[in-house]
This record gives sequence, C-alpha cells and structure tokens, in this order.
Amino acid sequence: MNKLLTIALLLATSMAFLPQADAQKFPPLDKSPLDVAYYRASRGSAPAMRVLYSRPQMNDRTVFGKLVDYGKVWRLGANESTEIQFFQDVTINGKKVKAGRYTVYATPGEKEWEVVFNTDVDTWGAYNFNPEKNVASITVPVESSEEPIEAFSITFEKADNGAHMVMGWENTVVRAPIEF
Repeated sequence: MNKLLTIALLLATSMAFLPQADAQKFPPLDKSPLDVAYYRASRGSAPAMRVLYSRPQMNDRTVFGKLVDYGKVWRLGANESTEIQFFQDVTINGKKVKAGRYTVYATPGEKEWEVVFNTDVDTWGAYNFNPEKNVASITVPVESSEEPIEAFSITFEKADNGAHMVMGWENTVVRAPIEF
C-alpha cells in the first residue's frame, strides 16, 4: 500500500510540472497579411526574384493622397518594409544591382512614382529610411486600373529583357522594370 501511495504522490506532483494540454491560442489574422510574389523566367525554372510584403486593405478609404501621402517615402504596403530578393544580378534604370536582399520603397505622386531599392533590410515601415543606402531608383508613370484594387498587391509580369514589378492599390498601378 505504501508503494501505491508513493507512486500516486509522485505522479500527482510530476503532473504539476508538465506543460498544459490546453488548446493553443493563436493571434487573429493580421489586418495586413504577409504575402509573397515570385518571378520565374519560365515555368519550372528557378526563381529570378521574389518580394515579401504586407497587404493592407482599402476598406472604403481614400488611399493615395490621404492614407498614403503624395511626396513622402512609403514602405509599399504595411508593417515591415517590403523586401525584394534578387537571385541573380539585375539592372534597374541602367544601374547594376548585385544578387541579394533589398528593401523597396516608393515616393508616390499623382502622375509618377519614384521606386527605390535600398540595402537596409529587416526594417519596420519607412521610419528609418536612409536614402544614402539606395542602390538604384527609377521614376515610373502612374496608370489607372480598370477596377478598384481592394488589397495592396504586387506581382511580376514578363517584359523585354526581364520583368516588371507591378504594384497596385485603389485605382493606381505602377510598373517598375527590372532587367536580367
């Protein structure tokens, strides 16, 4: 009987130190979920580049000129700064850019955007944006979308000598050419 009592006490005491078996509580879905876009030169080929970014929603708001100020540096999306990784050397606006990770920022305007590629990675927003760390920039015209774009979006489309990084939100679309 003593052995049985000792085992029961040991079991009861050890249970207090075991991890709880409660259901894990996960945070709710981010209001600006993280997304990724890849560009492959051809189906089945290795990726040439990828972009990681957060996708804020329009939610009946005026985006450009109000939520996102014209003439101010913007992180392209929400949360962490948008990051692009080139898996090979590229050329942007005549400037050679080595394979690697970069942040992408834009200064939106009503008729054109300046899109910049910067070496300061793993940053939040554009609060500490340092233009001295830019490796390339390009000014591109603004186009109107045929339909409203609810969530900020980035994709790639094949182009002569490379691809365009296409960014769209609200009723605005811009294309930044990247050459291989």
